[in-house]
Amino acid sequence: MIQHPIYTASNQQQQLMELTTRLVSVILFLLVIRVGCSASPHHWRKKRVGEPCKKLVFYFHDIIYNGHNGKNATSAIVGTPAWGNRTILAGHNHFGDVVVFDDPITLDNNLHSPPVGRAQGFYIYDKKDIFTAWLGFSFVFNSTQLRGTINFAGADPLMNKTRDISVIGGTGDFFMTRGVATLSTDAFEGEVYFRLRADINLFECW
Repeated sequence: MIQHPIYTASNQQQQLMELTTRLVSVILFLLVIRVGCSASPHHWRKKRVGEPCKKLVFYFHDIIYNGHNGKNATSAIVGTPAWGNRTILAGHNHFGDVVVFDDPITLDNNLHSPPVGRAQGFYIYDKKDIFTAWLGFSFVFNSTQLRGTINFAGADPLMNKTRDISVIGGTGDFFMTRGVATLSTDAFEGEVYFRLRADINLFECW
């Protein structure tokens, strides 16, 4: 018996549509499972909660150049607003000042302790109505105990007792590291000297 050409084409088209529908259903089902697993709170808790693979504590000491302390200064104002100058931090919560620094890093809070590296980078006072800054810097180590760098970036709301900034990478002993550094102002003397404590928790160690 010879099938009618129109009937054969119609039957084939219907089978193709059924196959396509089944295939789309399977793909959607797999996507729902994948998204559900990724969005699961338990899944995120497992990824986000855990003990740091390395904990470090350092202090770094910042002495701002004021026009008279060039021998000891470790930082300098390199940009100011119209009402400021480069030897005195500007008014209005220092808004608009840009400071570049090359500060010694020590293992304790004594400025005269042997440095284990340098904190090198900059901070910007970025709000006019609140005393706050934005930091971008590296810890550069070159000692018998530590070699390489740890890189940091983030907002520094200076009026808070502790502030968290991101550890965004590193080299050497800290290759491709990630984590969080908690900063606290350990001491300050007017607008010339301050000392920061950095409690560093690394969650990716290679």
